[in-house]
Amino acid sequence: MKKAEVPTLGSLLESFFRGRLGAQRRASPATIATYRDALKLLLVFAGQRCGKPPSRLTLGDLDRDTILDFLDHLEKNRGNSVRTRNARLAAIRSFFQHVAYADPAAMGIVQRVLAIQGKRTVTPVLNHLGPKELNALLDAPDRRTVRGRRDYAMLLFLGETGARVSEATGVNAADLRCDRPCQVLLRGKGSKERVVPLKADTAAVLRALRDARGLRARDTTPVFVNGRGERLTRFGVTHMVRRAVEVARRTQPDLARRTVSPHALRHTAAMNLLQSGVDLAVIRSWLGHASLDTTHHYIEADVEMKRRALDSCTVTRAQSRRYRPSDPVLAMLEEL
Repeated sequence: MKKAEVPTLGSLLESFFRGRLGAQRRASPATIATYRDALKLLLVFAGQRCGKPPSRLTLGDLDRDTILDFLDHLEKNRGNSVRTRNARLAAIRSFFQHVAYADPAAMGIVQRVLAIQGKRTVTPVLNHLGPKELNALLDAPDRRTVRGRRDYAMLLFLGETGARVSEATGVNAADLRCDRPCQVLLRGKGSKERVVPLKADTAAVLRALRDARGLRARDTTPVFVNGRGERLTRFGVTHMVRRAVEVARRTQPDLARRTVSPHALRHTAAMNLLQSGVDLAVIRSWLGHASLDTTHHYIEADVEMKRRALDSCTVTRAQSRRYRPSDPVLAMLEEL
């Protein structure tokens, strides 16, 4: 009987991306790119560690110790956050789960890698802008220029729809409906599509941007492009927001002490909906959250809502005496 051929690391990677992620899970291009980047970084690190090119690496070169050293390298040498470290680990774990099915003989290596746990993280307070700060940001672009009109349209779009950057840059002319009822089709995580309503004035801004480039309503051409006419990238939007923040700081000095990213505009849109009395289930659908638990974070971040609740409460102050332990052992423990 012919002996079964042992799959190589290259063939396992190819079957993982083309078979498991592409064909079976139908992962989005953004997910595939994230997993690809994580495994590329791992292969380069392992190759330098072993003194051979990535094409000559074997699965045995990606053992538990190598993975742990790689994760430490991400934090210490590349300056990645714990969240990024955990995201890279999730991609690696997904690959080794695939290896478990494709190469049962490697189960020993797989189990040791899958036993690696992610680091606990501190959940940060959601960073969102107040009305004055958002208006200052929208006033920053010079709308007398082509770039300024594009920047204004993008900032307005992000602040109203709460779209992720990848969703905003992925909008094509055919996804916009600028006549009543005004709306936009967004393509979110996991290849999930959703329709988000637009205000009439926002739709008018987007229509002007579309018409200025000679686009028709049924075109599959991107709405937001860079100076070369190519689809705007995540980095392009990040740079756009930073440029607007630099101008907005002149009238809103508090912005100088904060880090404002494109995702902060998503949080801002969500907080505006919440403070306007919109139901959480509607906000979840609006933002494209997979779980309502994610949407609940906005309630925790709404300080004004908590302040109103505090003002409505009547607190009775009762006179209290300081606790004094009567036992010497309890007194020692109290002093710790």
